[in-house]
Amino acid sequence: MVKKTIVLLSIVFSGIYANLLAQTSNIQSRPYPQNYFRYPLDLLPHTTAGSFGELRPAHFHSGLDFKTNQRTGYPVYAVNDGYISRVRVQFGGFGRAIYITHPNGYTTVYGHLQAFTPAVAALVKAYQYEHQTFEADFKLGPAQVTVCKNDVVAISGNAGASAGPHVHFEIRDTQTEETINPQLFGLTIPDQVPPTITSIGIYHLNGNPFSEKTPREFMGVAGAAGNYHLTKPQVLHLSGNVGFGINTTDMNSTSANHNGIYSLELKLDGQTVYTFAAERFAFDQTHAINAYIDYPSYTLERRWMQKCFIMPGSHISLYPQSVNRGIITFNDNALHEVEYVVKDVAGNTSTLTLKVQASPFNAAANKIAGTLFHFDKKSEFSTDKVKVTVMPGNLYDDLDFIYSMSPKPIGGYSSLHHIHNRLTPIHENYELWIKPEVDLGKYADKAVIVSTTMGCVGGYYQDGWVKSQTSTFGDYFIKLDTVPPVIHPLNIKDGSNMKAARSISFRMSDNLSGIKTYTGTIDNKWVLMELDYKTKILSYTFSGDITPGKHTFKLVLVDNKNNFADFTANFYR
Repeated sequence: MVKKTIVLLSIVFSGIYANLLAQTSNIQSRPYPQNYFRYPLDLLPHTTAGSFGELRPAHFHSGLDFKTNQRTGYPVYAVNDGYISRVRVQFGGFGRAIYITHPNGYTTVYGHLQAFTPAVAALVKAYQYEHQTFEADFKLGPAQVTVCKNDVVAISGNAGASAGPHVHFEIRDTQTEETINPQLFGLTIPDQVPPTITSIGIYHLNGNPFSEKTPREFMGVAGAAGNYHLTKPQVLHLSGNVGFGINTTDMNSTSANHNGIYSLELKLDGQTVYTFAAERFAFDQTHAINAYIDYPSYTLERRWMQKCFIMPGSHISLYPQSVNRGIITFNDNALHEVEYVVKDVAGNTSTLTLKVQASPFNAAANKIAGTLFHFDKKSEFSTDKVKVTVMPGNLYDDLDFIYSMSPKPIGGYSSLHHIHNRLTPIHENYELWIKPEVDLGKYADKAVIVSTTMGCVGGYYQDGWVKSQTSTFGDYFIKLDTVPPVIHPLNIKDGSNMKAARSISFRMSDNLSGIKTYTGTIDNKWVLMELDYKTKILSYTFSGDITPGKHTFKLVLVDNKNNFADFTANFYR
């Protein structure tokens, strides 16, 4: 029965794949222009530290990370004619980034920059002072800042949440804003190295939702040069509904970095039943990496097992094809062949074949111990002390939701609520309400909800409840934040001579809810304070506006519960 089903469904996809394979050797949905874009750097050989679609905590990597010899300061070039359509400055993320829209329907993105061109830098500074903010994100019209292919548009850096100097580069569809693998445009990296397979996973699903309770077994793999086999070759005896997984990475010929693969196919007796391809995706899909990987195993063991079956609530374009979501039923007493085919974007291929002896299986009924949450429906749980609401689209599979409660923790203003557990991922967030068990009185506006693993997740008091949204299940309770932030001056005190100083610098901290705003002034005029992601140093860099003589600097910090701290010092310039 299973083989007949697979043959019938594979006919549906055969026409699609014939068309795709006629266009390209890669699995992809459409062709992309070749020889149109140049590389954003002139460094040879072109080499990367991160690949498109690579697995990262809570997201798929959205571009190529071009290496810059562990240095900053290289010119970054416009990859073709266009105009700068967006400029962004962030505390984390890309740090400094520009977006260039091109006339062929694509937009390129350049991140972690050290500096903009003078014209763009002037626009950024004007925006920051007009809006009195360090972080900036604004769009430009087609006639404001035009660029030509080969123009220097920025200087490479290490800004934002980067692990070292490099240029993060993306190509996006201008209309949909989906990000697309740049190597499909011909911006290839020398690569003659096939992917590496280190282990596989077998998941006994049998009609039950996937969770940490799903029976699973992991098996080691040996081999080289693209040919792999189980460390202990054997015939696997499987029955019922089974999902497969794989731990695999890739390298190119220019770097020792272990990157992501391009495509992964799972075949049963020669017929493809599941395909993953790192071609393109939308940013609202990127958290679904937690549905792609074995999230419980990653959370507990940091094991990057890539599931070769699709969760019913995961809707991402990285799955171009599947039969029964990649889940295979073994029940016919026959000997089957299961094959993994793993490729990088250059076409280097690694394979692993398993022999599976199928046997009949009677699936046990799924017993619900708690409250059944449906991935495609609004789900709610409530008591007189807690309320949980999960909207459709935030679970990847049905969930046997479990709740319990422990006594109030030290310093807490409610019981400790065990909201399921941290092994089930949430796509975006869910609503959590907790009722205080102590009269908050005048401190009600200082109440927050706290996770025992993540810290404060915010919250506000309303109608007798503290309400918040959070992105993980786990253990939560109420605390009060009445403590102001702390300012740590690094190079200034009252009466300092700052004539030779380039900047005024601080560290800042907060005990619970986090710092919401920081405002610096000199002689009662707002000045730009820049916060560095890596050092966490907040600084003002002197400009020509500060004349010789005595001045007054003031810094005000406000946390998310409106506790504030200030620092004032006279200095001489």
